[in-house]
This record gives sequence, C-alpha cells and structure tokens, in this order.
Amino acid sequence: MDIPGHPARKGALKLLDAVLRRGETLDVAAHAALQGLRSGPDKALARALASEVLRWLTDLDALIDSATRQPLPDDAKPRAALRIKLAGWLRLDTPPHAVIATGLPLLSGGPRRLAHGVFSTLVKQGASLPAVPTLPAAVVERWGAQADAIATGLAVPPPLDLTLKDAGQTAHWAERLGGTSLAPGHVRLPRGTAVENLEGYTEGAWWVQDLAASLPARLLGPGEGRRVLDLCAAPGGKALQLAAMGWHVTAVELSAKRAQRIEQNLKRTGLSAEVVIADALKWEPAEKFDAVLLDAPCTATGTCRRHPDVLHRIGPRQIAEMAELQSALLARAAQWLGPGGRLVYAVCSLEPEEGAAQAEKVALAPDPIRAEELPQGLAPTEQGWLRTDPAMLGEAGGLDGFFVARFRG
Repeated sequence: MDIPGHPARKGALKLLDAVLRRGETLDVAAHAALQGLRSGPDKALARALASEVLRWLTDLDALIDSATRQPLPDDAKPRAALRIKLAGWLRLDTPPHAVIATGLPLLSGGPRRLAHGVFSTLVKQGASLPAVPTLPAAVVERWGAQADAIATGLAVPPPLDLTLKDAGQTAHWAERLGGTSLAPGHVRLPRGTAVENLEGYTEGAWWVQDLAASLPARLLGPGEGRRVLDLCAAPGGKALQLAAMGWHVTAVELSAKRAQRIEQNLKRTGLSAEVVIADALKWEPAEKFDAVLLDAPCTATGTCRRHPDVLHRIGPRQIAEMAELQSALLARAAQWLGPGGRLVYAVCSLEPEEGAAQAEKVALAPDPIRAEELPQGLAPTEQGWLRTDPAMLGEAGGLDGFFVARFRG
C-alpha cells in the first residue's frame, strides 16, 4: 500500500524529469506524469512540489551541494529526490519527519541512505532559502540588469485574476468574491481559490485572466459595433474581452482543440464571436478590419510566476524560432488592418527579441500607449510601448511579463 503523500512525490519526480530532461512544459507533462494519481489533492500537491522545485532550483541545488562531499550529477535520482524533499520542507512547510516518510520510497539501496543523510544534515543545520529565488545563469545573462528585479516577483506563486464581463459591476463582484480590484473589470483573489466553486462562474460573469494579459485588448478601446480580428485567439480571454467591449469579433485559432475551448467560454459567458480554425499564415479574410489584436505565440517567459518551467527549458533556439514566427504573423496582421484602424501586438515574453525588436520592424505609424490608459503603478516606455514584468505591482501581488505595442493603419 502506498504511504499517504508518496504518490504525489512520485508524480512530482516524473514532472521534473519531463521538464528538465525532455524539455516539456509542466502542462504537457502533467497529462502523463499524473495519470496514475487518483485524487485531486494528490495531483495538486505533485504540481505544487514540482513548481516550487523549478522556482527555487538553483538555491535548492546549492543547499544539496553544501551537504555532499562530491557534487551529485544534475540528473542523478538522489538529487531529484532531495530537491522534492527540500521543496516540501522549506516551501510547503511539510514537517521533516513527514518529508522523510514520503520521500524515502522514491529511492532504494545506497541512494536512499545518501539522500536521507543529506536531508538530515540540512535539517540539523537549520538550512533555509534566500528571500528571492536565484535565477539560472543563462536567464540572468539574457535579462541583464532587469534580472534581479524580476526575480523578486517569483518568490511566491501569483494570485488569481478575474476579468469581468461587465466592468460596471467591478465593485459589486470585488465585494461579493472578497477580492480587490486594480482596474475596471478586474478582480484579484488569493491564490489557491477553486475557480469552479466561485460565485459567478456558472453564470459566466467572469473568466480567469492575468491582469497583464487583459491589457492588450483594453488598449483597443470600446468596439461600438466595429470589427476586430483576434489572431492566435486561444484560450479566448481576449476574444471574450473584445466581445464584452462591443466589438464584432473574428477569432482565428490554429488548433481545433483550443478553438473548442474558446467556444465553451463564449457559451458560458453568453458572449458571441466568430471562431475560425485556420493557420493565420495561410488564411485570408474577405475584407479588412477596424482593429487587429495579435497576441503572438512566444516563449512565454513572462509567465514564469505560474510556469517556472520556462526558466529551465527556454534558450536561444526557442527564442529565435518564436521571433521568426512573430515577424511573419505581424506582417500578415498589418495587411488586414483597414485605413485608420488600430493594431495591437503583444507577447507574454521577457525576451527583447520577441518584444521591442519586433515592434521596431512594423511598417505602420506608432500609436503610443498613454499612462492614463493603464492601471495605477504602470507606465509606458519612452517609445510609447508597455513592458510589464513580475516585479511590478509587487505589493498588490504582481503580474505577468508582457510586451505590448500599438500602431495605426
């Protein structure tokens, strides 16, 4: 019989192997790695353990190396097990005796004794983690002077952000849900909230969307019956926003499965949009649009608060591939914008190659973002772009890293 809590640790071990050895995302890895877990709490614990290991990996490894005579190989199973044990103790407040009971079965023979000895040594020494995670060296090199500041936003997982269908009901829903609001149509709740159990979910009064992710659509303004093209639209938050703002929305999405999710969200919220399953690099609209929103596929390094796997599996190759795709999509999007129309380009990435480098190549007139269009605490750059990162709005709970630029046709 499995020791209570052990299946979750076993699942976490599989998740970490999929991310660190095979380069999979946590979301993709979870389907196979957690399939054998029977309970929701076990799956949640496995995901939490893996996420905390990835968030604090550099610091956890430093602790492990401080308690071993010879460094363990990065892919050694004892190191993987120790990472999980230390994350459970230092990040999830699991008592050491419970960590030992649930973690020892991950190993057998000599490695078990080694892992037990290292963990016990660190407990006796009163080991601790720094206040802010240490980012991997490759990430620091890419992010440069911003890296230290961004790291401060990664110390804890993010809160839950909701976008309201009716921005006029912001105060009502903030009070009803016991949350806070940082902008009209936004409510923020503590992390760990079960979404499906919240008031307003079934009736479609809101949808889950990070505050930063809601900004690109906001920057197109009221629709007033005009036509907007939402490219690469899944999972659908921006299409829902635009429909709620009075736009006639055409949402283009390559993946039929992800397009189905958009349809489900539209049905739940009672909003309407035309959903087109097509490759934006090949699809041709019948006529031009009053506005185009391109939230382009990217490395998603700006989502490192909730997806810390991006800190370890994204490198120059992935960045270059995404930048090439974004250039092609931007060129297409600009062609479909009618005279005087607005184009908003956005990526949830912290990589300059996917943000400023792309905006500089757009052959349209800049339409600078203004400070009064943004939530308090955020400001546009000198170029009139918007750059957010996890350290911003820190006292209010932070937000994802995004780059947003706006242009006129």
